[in-house]
Amino acid sequence: MNEEKREKFLRAFANLPLNTRKEIILVLEEGGVKQPITWEVVYFEIKNNTPRSGRILEKLQELNLI
Repeated sequence: MNEEKREKFLRAFANLPLNTRKEIILVLEEGGVKQPITWEVVYFEIKNNTPRSGRILEKLQELNLI
C-alpha cells in the first residue's frame, strides 16, 4: 500500500515547478512540536524510505495530495 502512495508522490513531485518544491506542503507533529515540511523535505524522506516517510504518505493521502 505504501509503495503505491510512494509512486503517486514521486510522479506528482516530478511534475512540480522548481519554485513550488520549496513551499510547505504539510505540518508534522513530533513530540508535541509542530514542524513545517516542504515538498523537497518530503521527497528526501520518501526517496530514502525513512521511518517518518510512512506517516508523511498517510498525511498526504488524507489531504488528497496523492
